[in-house]
Amino acid sequence: MASLVCWMLLGLSGFLRSADGFVEELDDSFMETREKDQIWLIKFYAPWCSFCKELDPVWSEIGSELRSLGSDVQVGKADATVNTVLSREFRVRTYPAIVLLKKEQKYNYMGPKNKDSILDFTHRVSGPSVRVLSSVQLVVHTLKRHKVLFLFIGATSELKSNFSAVAQELIVHTNFYSTNRDHLPKWVSVTLFPAVLVFKDETYIVFSREFDFDLKTWILRERFPTFSRLDSFSLYDMGDSGRLVLVAVLGNSRSEQSLRLKALVQSVSMDTSRSRDFYFGFLEDLDFVSGLLMRDDITVPLLLVLNLTNDSYFLPPRAVDSEQDLVWFLDSVLDGTLQAQGGNSVPQRIRRVVYDIKTSLTPVFREVPLLGALLVAIPSGVILSLLFLCIKARPTFGDDDDQPTTVSRATQRHKHRKSD
Repeated sequence: MASLVCWMLLGLSGFLRSADGFVEELDDSFMETREKDQIWLIKFYAPWCSFCKELDPVWSEIGSELRSLGSDVQVGKADATVNTVLSREFRVRTYPAIVLLKKEQKYNYMGPKNKDSILDFTHRVSGPSVRVLSSVQLVVHTLKRHKVLFLFIGATSELKSNFSAVAQELIVHTNFYSTNRDHLPKWVSVTLFPAVLVFKDETYIVFSREFDFDLKTWILRERFPTFSRLDSFSLYDMGDSGRLVLVAVLGNSRSEQSLRLKALVQSVSMDTSRSRDFYFGFLEDLDFVSGLLMRDDITVPLLLVLNLTNDSYFLPPRAVDSEQDLVWFLDSVLDGTLQAQGGNSVPQRIRRVVYDIKTSLTPVFREVPLLGALLVAIPSGVILSLLFLCIKARPTFGDDDDQPTTVSRATQRHKHRKSD
């Protein structure tokens, strides 16, 4: 039995060594020695970063899977604290940072640090910005694979050039395809070509140059599902769109009340007139809302509207039990009847910093009181010492009085000599 366990451990360690073999350690010479046509997926880390260490096994799996698929993408990692020239080249500010390098273009990954999300980003960005769908079957298959995708239909035109330029810039965010009118499924009805469509929520919307004006702005606004499961990454991503977000905060609750609220929000989201002003979704992770409201005692389910451009929020002043109640709440937000709370004013930012410090230190005080006391005492002592030195260095009123007197007497003696 003991020998069997040893063989299993040896096999596991061999697998881990082999997976690590698909990830190359990079240094400051990378940009000069790499082949220009190679595509690289790079993780920048710091040895002391706990999040970087958590990502290590995921990164090994990504390297192994891309190699097994025969992908052209090379996987690497670099210690940003040692290879400072390379980290400056990629403008690394936080750890871990994930970047895909395709020719001379750098694409930053900003999503969840899990294998599926990173691989999806890699497959999307490493290929052509706009992929061509050459049959009805391929169009149908692709529509089933993606929650949201943008499709250009037609021949070479100014709209196609604009679509390609926007796709190259926004490929990190969503999916771009092109086809011709003969390859559209029968349930898609388009009368004017060329055209750009977004497919989401089991339907599609046609871009209108008359009403939507700018293609890039429209794509940025429409690249999210109308109703979806949300997290902190997707919420901050939505902030660039300018839309408000109606969120049902459910936590991990599966109570009848939570499920009913989720269904209520989803039902109202199907109203296309509402979807022009709002995104709709639900949250299971309470951390984002706790930090925004600066409260640890949040009870679920909770309903609120977020304005992510300035971190403000709206809470319903009364119970929301029906679609009519929810529509009234949304209309009150839009017409200014309800006053926003929170925001990013200076006092609010100070409160948020204090809340974050308190939230971070409370578990430390609870588990290791001595360490918590040191974490508070050391910076407090430094601040008090600096204040003391500043006060001590300031001139006293007596010094201020003496100096002009000395100068004045010296000036008088100088005048006497001139008069003599």
